[in-house]
Amino acid sequence: MREGDYSRPSSLAVALADVDRLLLVSGSEPGRRVIHHTNVIEAARSTGTSRVVYTSMLNADDTTNPLAEEHQETERALRDAGIPFTLLRNGWYTENYTGQLGEYLRHGEILGAAGSGRISAATRRDYACAAVTALLQDEPGNRSYELGGPAFDLSELARVISEVTSTAVVYRDLPVEEYESSLRQAGLDRGSAEFVAALDVSIAHGDLATDSQDLARLLDRPATPLAEVVRTAAQRTTTH
Repeated sequence: MREGDYSRPSSLAVALADVDRLLLVSGSEPGRRVIHHTNVIEAARSTGTSRVVYTSMLNADDTTNPLAEEHQETERALRDAGIPFTLLRNGWYTENYTGQLGEYLRHGEILGAAGSGRISAATRRDYACAAVTALLQDEPGNRSYELGGPAFDLSELARVISEVTSTAVVYRDLPVEEYESSLRQAGLDRGSAEFVAALDVSIAHGDLATDSQDLARLLDRPATPLAEVVRTAAQRTTTH
């Protein structure tokens, strides 16, 4: 185990010494991801890392998602660095929704502004297993995978939750301004509420949907079914 701090470049060359293949997980500080990722990429280049596998964003080439720009800039930095790379363009995590299951069940509804936009989500575990496969591949050159599970919209999510938990949950689609207002009433500041609402607008545009089968191919199995993910989350919710 080695310490490597994305914000401290001096720590990264030591951390990456003798590392042949690197999984670069995107940082957690919006607004600072590009510099953090670039620090890692430059350290990988200086230490002779043979391949960087980066967790990017689904449909990064053509998306309105407000998170996309930093992923696009990181992909550009990888190309400029000249290190062989693999882009894992991950879709949404199913846990983005199942993590809120208790709230959905308490209120009997999912609020959003995503319309009928479809979401090719998958579990963190599925994306992690796909990343392992990508790391172990020996094919030369750069590669890019568009990763996501079978798509659903939020009305379908509500239906699956209702079926699995035997508790009626519906999806209530709101105009963007009204959704922002509800988020602020729930305690978010204006900037955060606008950001969360913009994510739903991106979903409505189809930015988080894909027909790609790359995830299933890397997993060598189908992605974990939505009902199974909801069932596991419901069991945990009941336990706690």
